[in-house]
Amino acid sequence: MEIELPLIVTFIGYLLATLFIGFVAYKATNTLSDYILGGRQLGPAVTALSVGASDMSGWLLLGLPGAIYLSGASAVWIGVGLVIGAFFNWLLVAPRLRAFTEKAGNALTIPEFLENRFADKSHTLRFISAFTILIFFTFYVSSGLVGGAILFEKVFGLDYNTALLIGAIVIVSYTFLGGFLAVSWTDFFQGCLMLIALIILPIVAVNELGGLDKTQEILINANPDYANLFKDFSWIGFVSLMAWGLGYFGQPHILSRFMAIRSVEDIPKSRNIAMAWMVVSLIGALSVGLVGIAYYAGQPLDNPETIFIFLAKAILNPWVAGIIIAAILSAIMSTIDSQLLVCSSVIVEDFYKNFSKRKASENELVWLTRFSLLAIAILASLVALDPQSSVLGLVSYAWAGFGSAFGPTIILALFWSKFNRHGALASIITGAVVVIVWPMLKDLGGLFALYELIPGFLLAFIAGYLVTKATINSDNKSEQIFHSLNN
Repeated sequence: MEIELPLIVTFIGYLLATLFIGFVAYKATNTLSDYILGGRQLGPAVTALSVGASDMSGWLLLGLPGAIYLSGASAVWIGVGLVIGAFFNWLLVAPRLRAFTEKAGNALTIPEFLENRFADKSHTLRFISAFTILIFFTFYVSSGLVGGAILFEKVFGLDYNTALLIGAIVIVSYTFLGGFLAVSWTDFFQGCLMLIALIILPIVAVNELGGLDKTQEILINANPDYANLFKDFSWIGFVSLMAWGLGYFGQPHILSRFMAIRSVEDIPKSRNIAMAWMVVSLIGALSVGLVGIAYYAGQPLDNPETIFIFLAKAILNPWVAGIIIAAILSAIMSTIDSQLLVCSSVIVEDFYKNFSKRKASENELVWLTRFSLLAIAILASLVALDPQSSVLGLVSYAWAGFGSAFGPTIILALFWSKFNRHGALASIITGAVVVIVWPMLKDLGGLFALYELIPGFLLAFIAGYLVTKATINSDNKSEQIFHSLNN
């Protein structure tokens, strides 16, 4: 791919803008609470787009258009499941989690909230949940780094490992500096850019192909089943795609935004903005994939996940292409920064502060969090060294891990007064273990072909319920805490 000066200039300009935001946020970050949750002062619009951008990531601009390009509109069921799951996450979880985490000792992380919610003096629950977060986030961050490497590789002609290194340095830099405020402010900016890109690119591509009728004609010739929503339909495949929505209830980088919003009263407005952004963005990603089928009908791409990159470069003015391609980096950065921040927060808040006998100052804790972030980024980069890694594959595994381990636990903790620490431990461990083991059994076929999130979520929910019922008389403190938080 030929590199053009306008593309390089606009691309670098975007990167400098994000670093500037990181520096501004650095000046506004004074305490560990500021660095981890922005002092719980996020407005509804910033919260909404920050949730959307950190949720969708490179999957929205690389993974989903690639899946549509490969198989047609039948891959859109993932998006439908996600919209449903996101709506109920905003409706049910967001308001109660915002209120409960503040009342439960002003908890800054999910492990800290669970420990306070269940008065777990042994710290076992906090340790297990923090360890689970670090395991699955390593894979999740790796998926973003793979996406970033693909972007730099295809746009600037770099080899994969060099592209991976540059992408990691860029993404880590502003998060290292500014923490949660930098992440949230850049996510808002990135969410706007992603939305604009997903609206502009398919419209320009359709016009380039000669209009809607001509595009549809080319699509039919290239793939007669392009609009068949039930192509290669199977109930296991359909349920697996729709079940992606279950994952929302357990994603720490999304839940942290609910914890940071200014007030519970801001949540309905934020929810409306977030859902509108999400629906329009998913329609745009679907359109990019379908138009890509038509545009490259005569010369199919080797890597379907590069369709957005090649389409933007082929049909747009180089200056516009630079901005649009920067939107891909926006999507990738907006998730990785959130995940790195959660990981580093867990290391300091849930491991160091909990187990170290040394009393560190706020400034020392902030810097320890920064260097923990750097360590996780290095580990994730090592996992991402395989150039054959799939963005969608890595995301699906990590998404299932969080959804299964924490989804049932968070729901039961917020809505069931009798749920106790024994049940919470059983739920987290069961969900994590099932997600790790289930893919190993997929060759057996049948029910084992289901997306691991489904059995993981259901079995974790059942384990949490049954273990709580079996130990309900040994833990009355949890119920008392629930009622105090619910008042």
